[in-house]
Amino acid sequence: MSAVGVILAGGSGSRLGLVRKATLRIGGQSLIERVVARLEDLEPPILISTGRDTHSFGEFGTSVPDLDLPLAGPLAGLMAAAHHLAGQVDPATIVISVAVDTPFLPVDYAPRLLAALNSGAAAAHAGWKDNFYPTNAAWRLSDLANLEVGEHNSPRSLLRALGAIHVDWSDTHELDPFANLNGLDDLIGLTKRADAHE
Repeated sequence: MSAVGVILAGGSGSRLGLVRKATLRIGGQSLIERVVARLEDLEPPILISTGRDTHSFGEFGTSVPDLDLPLAGPLAGLMAAAHHLAGQVDPATIVISVAVDTPFLPVDYAPRLLAALNSGAAAAHAGWKDNFYPTNAAWRLSDLANLEVGEHNSPRSLLRALGAIHVDWSDTHELDPFANLNGLDDLIGLTKRADAHE
């Protein structure tokens, strides 16, 4: 089963002074470097959703801006990625998405989500205990490609409609590997975590 990676990096970083989060550094590496390292075993190239921005991430993958649609946010990024892939890859391809501000992504992130889809699930999302991370998920390209604007307003809504499986990493990780970076307090806390555990 072939799979491609999509990094969702289109957020404005409004709670961090409009900084481009992908370039922030944790443990000596930028966030995008850390995420790319966990997706390197997937089919190249990695797609990087840039939102309305046309910024190029060059060496890290193929930048994909949002389509000209009345839609924004992570779901817009997924739809743009599906549009980019249409006609280039098998419709049965799996799309592994991840938010760029997830610095401690597990080594087995993609394999475990793929295993869930191999078992017959329509989609699967990452979790840690009761925490649910809808942007960190595995999707069937055919489901994303067939989405209509307005049908769903978020990845969470689409995952629920698809009956997605919750893949829980609390059995192997004492700390939440999907803890993400939204504000300055998160940046400080995640930096301390990297310093203590890496």
